[in-house]
Amino acid sequence: MFYTFDIIGVAPVLNFFYYQQQLEINPQRSKAYLGSYQCSLDSLIQSTELIPQKPNWEWDRVIDTIVKFWLTHEESIRNWKHELETLGEENLLVARVANVESLRTEFESLLE
Repeated sequence: MFYTFDIIGVAPVLNFFYYQQQLEINPQRSKAYLGSYQCSLDSLIQSTELIPQKPNWEWDRVIDTIVKFWLTHEESIRNWKHELETLGEENLLVARVANVESLRTEFESLLE
């Protein structure tokens, strides 16, 4: 299985948790969202443990994908860290991890 990871923004805590709960309904979903009060590799890895209904993925590979992103996107990470610090404590850094195969299947079903 292949996975993708990206930091997608900063959002108010309540908005993030509401959206995450809506997504959790489907255990076969193609993506999961991570929220963290800090813009650090450790905090994002820890946030994978807080996903209430984890999809049946290879989580070691997910972590590897997050680490590879972290090692190759220094400027983007620095910008998101600044954005998070600027917006204050009531916000979270939001990232998305996705199972590429499941995501592809989801998109293909939209075209049918």
